[in-house]
Amino acid sequence: MRLTIDDVRSRFIKHFDGTTGSVYASPGRINLIGEHTDYNNGFVFPGAVQQGMIAEIKPNGTRNVNAYSIDLKDKVTFSLDDPEGPSATWARYIFGVCREMMALGVPVEGFNTAFAGDVPLGAGMSSSAALESCFAFACNDLWGNNKIEKMELARVGQRTEHKYIGCNCGIMDQFASVFGKAGSLMRLDCRSGEFAYFPWNPNGYKLVLVNSCVKHQLAGSPYNDRRLSCERVAAVIAKHHSEVETLRDANYDYLEEVKSEVSDEDYKRAKYVIGEVDRVLKVCDALEEGDYETVGQMMYATHYGLSQEYEVSCEELDFLNDIAKDCGVTGSRIMGGGFGGCTINLVSNELYDNFVKTAKEKFQAKYGKEPIIIDVVIGDGSRKLC
Repeated sequence: MRLTIDDVRSRFIKHFDGTTGSVYASPGRINLIGEHTDYNNGFVFPGAVQQGMIAEIKPNGTRNVNAYSIDLKDKVTFSLDDPEGPSATWARYIFGVCREMMALGVPVEGFNTAFAGDVPLGAGMSSSAALESCFAFACNDLWGNNKIEKMELARVGQRTEHKYIGCNCGIMDQFASVFGKAGSLMRLDCRSGEFAYFPWNPNGYKLVLVNSCVKHQLAGSPYNDRRLSCERVAAVIAKHHSEVETLRDANYDYLEEVKSEVSDEDYKRAKYVIGEVDRVLKVCDALEEGDYETVGQMMYATHYGLSQEYEVSCEELDFLNDIAKDCGVTGSRIMGGGFGGCTINLVSNELYDNFVKTAKEKFQAKYGKEPIIIDVVIGDGSRKLC
């Protein structure tokens, strides 16, 4: 069942004053390829999906925000002028966005809001970015006369993650949520901010997510440690090659030169990132040629790197990747930051039914639960619904 405006509006009316406000939506995202490259100033290749967050918002004439999470059945009130903010993590996303919009000169006022999402939590589809982008877009519309540019709205979400949640993420998730366009994937240069839309209508293929139902959690040390590994290696390489600012500027030869100067762990993580930057560009070239076999090969190579070099996979995700190979799936890999979540699979139409059936049966037999199958439909970015 898709989330609808009525699902959110009925809860808003129930929990507040019986009147209605404005309704906004922002999507989650998939990423065809380009994982952990965004904070290394590399390239990514995401697209927005139809699933996302919907929020109804109405100014209340105070300096307080009264927020109700429909999914969690939890209500929190916080002051926009409190520098500390609420303790509930979900409410801190909204608080952080409001504070960052205020810092940009948007005169955000108190409001009532109820919101819900149909992005599976912990699946690597960026439910948090959808939440951030939804409220950033709404604040810009309600109080900012839409004067804040879209890329800055994405950065508002990124700063919220950094400053209020403790996750030093890159820009990809928020970018995809804000800029998404139905029927198109996007190649983003995370250094320059330049991007291009690529029509996505793969004749004869489907994109399907297989959710392991192992919930990942990016905030905290596992994610941030990997970012630090990349920064350490880039700094060492820069001593020999001054033009290198991040791993996006490096190559395998540069990495080999400093192998004895970095830890084995940092070396492996840098090797993955350097390879992934190159794979994104190869996939873009392959798509322009309609060469889905090369796209699939790059996806499998990414999974290997994420599993064996970057070490962000888990047993269940590796198992799903092996099933995809055994079923002849064109391409398969971990999607998202890792530590759980989904695999993203490029499947030819004739193999789709068997792959889904086999994945469900084998995963159920091994882990005692069925994975969740999510067919990907590329949708639009942040927008006002009514």
